[in-house]
Amino acid sequence: MSFFGKIFSKIFPSANAAEVVAAPPAPAAATAAAPPASIPLGDVAPILDAMPGAAGLNWRTSIVDLLKLLGLDSSLTARKELANEIMFSDNGEPGSAAWNIALHKQVMSRIAANGGTLPADLG
Repeated sequence: MSFFGKIFSKIFPSANAAEVVAAPPAPAAATAAAPPASIPLGDVAPILDAMPGAAGLNWRTSIVDLLKLLGLDSSLTARKELANEIMFSDNGEPGSAAWNIALHKQVMSRIAANGGTLPADLG
């Protein structure tokens, strides 16, 4: 399972992680059919807020805290792996505060693209 698939399945255990799209699809030919619409899975924030330990973590803006909350590896190596998988590129230094915040925003947008509902402050 992909790293992003692990994140997604921790938030939505009943979702089929095999159908999760970590990266945007390659540009399709003009004659290709549009991809199917994502299925709404639920509100992400209440799910994460209800997890044990959520109150002590800043998962809403910190990729490290989000990964910790989900019980996943939050090391720089793991975050770089995640960034590569979702084709995240940022001019910032990997592991810097700005890079981590931008990676978090990208992960949240991928969750939304796969059917998760995000409040405006996470979108």
